[in-house]
Amino acid sequence: MSDATSPQETPGYDAMARDIAEVPAVEVIVTVAVNLMSAAAVKLGLTEEGDEHKDLDEARKLVHALAGLMDASATEISSFHAAPLRDGLKSLQLAFREASLVPDEPGKGPGEKYTGPVYG
Repeated sequence: MSDATSPQETPGYDAMARDIAEVPAVEVIVTVAVNLMSAAAVKLGLTEEGDEHKDLDEARKLVHALAGLMDASATEISSFHAAPLRDGLKSLQLAFREASLVPDEPGKGPGEKYTGPVYG
């Protein structure tokens, strides 16, 4: 017997599926990007809690994923949406470089495979 809940057993599943069906792809992409940015900021220690949740290994993964998403979706979202996300990504990359005890070489930092070298 499986622990997974079937759609029929989950109240509101159909309503949720309809709701997400109405959301434009650009909005989903931007929402995911903002969530990645927020999580990366926490893991970089940039929130009010500071170093309490700081974890550079986790931050590296999040920044890299954000850069990959931005690279993959660049032609799909308008510059109106992309420009602030690119600025946020660069800020996170710079913050990562500053937080690292031994900074990565330019071009080797998180996400720089997609964005090119970030100099700070």
